[in-house]
Amino acid sequence: MDRLRIVEAKVAGKLCVELIFSDNKRQTINIGDFIHRHPHPQYNKYLDEEEFEKFILEDGNIVWGQDWDMIFPLEQLYEGSII
Repeated sequence: MDRLRIVEAKVAGKLCVELIFSDNKRQTINIGDFIHRHPHPQYNKYLDEEEFEKFILEDGNIVWGQDWDMIFPLEQLYEGSII
């Protein structure tokens, strides 16, 4: 069996993303909630919607920033709850 990965990601509202995984599961995650609960200069810039929307898919995960400023465990994204 192939490893689980994100195959598609799109903006799904203010600071939210809809993720589609390699097994076709869909999950909508509110990234803004995480940033508000865990303020940090590295994350806070992604409260700006223009910056937020610059995410990319890399190695089967969703990341923000050239140096992966913000990335989440794939298992948490799959379950729909980032800690």
